[in-house]
Amino acid sequence: MATNRARRRGSETVRGLVVGVAGLMLAVLGGTGAGAQERPRYGGELVFVVPTEPASYDGHREGTFALVHPVAPIYNTLLRFDPTDRTGTRVVGDLAESWTIARDGRTYTFRLRRGVKFHDGSDLTSKDVKASYDKIIFPPSGVISFRKGQYTAVEAVEAPDAATVVFRLKWPSASLITALASPFNWIYRADILAKDVHWYETHVMGTGPFIFVEHVKGAYWAARKNPNYWDKGKPYLDGYRALVVKDANAQVAAVRAERAHIQFRGFTPSERDSLVQALGAKIAVQESPWDCVLLVGMNHEKKPWDDKRARRALTLALDRHQGSQALSRIAIVKSVGGVQVPGTPFAAPPEELEKLAGYSHDVAKSRAEARRLLTEAGVPEGFSFSLKNRNVPMPYEPIAVWLVDQWRQVGLQARHEFIESTKWEADLRNGEYEVAVDTQCSYAVDPDLDLYKFQSMGISHNNYGRYTDTVLDELYQKQSRALDPDERKKYVREFERRLLDEEAHYAYTLQWHRIIPHSAKVRGWTITPSHFVNNQLDTVWLAE
Repeated sequence: MATNRARRRGSETVRGLVVGVAGLMLAVLGGTGAGAQERPRYGGELVFVVPTEPASYDGHREGTFALVHPVAPIYNTLLRFDPTDRTGTRVVGDLAESWTIARDGRTYTFRLRRGVKFHDGSDLTSKDVKASYDKIIFPPSGVISFRKGQYTAVEAVEAPDAATVVFRLKWPSASLITALASPFNWIYRADILAKDVHWYETHVMGTGPFIFVEHVKGAYWAARKNPNYWDKGKPYLDGYRALVVKDANAQVAAVRAERAHIQFRGFTPSERDSLVQALGAKIAVQESPWDCVLLVGMNHEKKPWDDKRARRALTLALDRHQGSQALSRIAIVKSVGGVQVPGTPFAAPPEELEKLAGYSHDVAKSRAEARRLLTEAGVPEGFSFSLKNRNVPMPYEPIAVWLVDQWRQVGLQARHEFIESTKWEADLRNGEYEVAVDTQCSYAVDPDLDLYKFQSMGISHNNYGRYTDTVLDELYQKQSRALDPDERKKYVREFERRLLDEEAHYAYTLQWHRIIPHSAKVRGWTITPSHFVNNQLDTVWLAE
């Protein structure tokens, strides 16, 4: 058994390594937060809305809220973010009871909770944690790992005994503890993975507070309370039902008519206002900055996007500052930002950001430069190309409409293709697109987690730009290894400049803003800057 002293040492070290966002401002309007002053009530079924569906059931493979919202309550992770922490940065144990970090920062040792069982009755041991992380960090051929690029520092995962897991690193990492708290890193049964590594793509079975009942595609997900859950006294709910409702108006109508308690992703300002007006004291609202952004992905294997002059022209054409003012009134977007959420420790200050292509307030000058580059690259006036986009209306549709209009200002004609989420994801993965609306959303504000996507193909399984850039790869490693914040910030700035300006591999649009109006009956749920975090529902309960 780990000693209390060891536990304290692990927790203190973790606090020193996790990048905080203490300055992140969260507006909570009438929100009930975690309901800390009230005694939780047992019983009831939480009903929530999910706007779309995932391509598979495997959390290691997917990166969408469409999976984590209805399925996360069925699983546990090694670590998790404290469900009462509004900043979404405080890491606590989930299956890990305690942990210690070696003095050289290269060995992390975790002690697991005893008595944890999978829903099929089998005992969870360290071999299950090892097998799950081996699949994430060292996926075999033919297996997609969405977050593989976050763990380049890990050399090996070991299971020296049934209750101990050890991560051995190639070098000290500033963000490993945060990365290990990924809400997608569900712990699977090792025996199942050994027989069929793809089993979890089509099946659901974990150790979590709820047990999977069924998924009727296009209709709903259902789960019931786990009566033998290891965290005694939880969960409070009898079960939950996630309704698949793709139409935005229908989602709002479901909450307004009290057919659903909440939608965990976010509503627009006007939708929030309509619900407050209709329901009064029956509605609570929680708001937060959002570590999520839509990107312009350019397929480097397709002409003219193999030419950085053409890519640079696409970002120079965008008037982000005017777009922010207009779109923030109608969509879940707000701030002009770079590779980190504005106002957080590693974000570029406005005066630095404005030096990058497409961020200047002198839009006429930027667009003149865009036209010059297009001509130089041999792109004719009126050049037409396809913009593939995900059929999730908010904010994908208004952002795409804005992009099409912005590019028209420099003589480009984009054809907006609004396609089903699963096809959109497959087309991006397979390189079957010219230009696309892509996304980068993280579960915590941290450079390792926000930048891993942009490493070269092969290192990152979700670099849909289909490029190799060894300079970016080196800069990623340098910032990840830099334990001094000032040194790390320097490398993040260099990474940002190369990604968005010098090579224009991707273009950022606008930072999202999260607004969650929900039934005032929902207690024990706290908003964070990520719509991936705090979805296990073990702390949630319904007031009468």
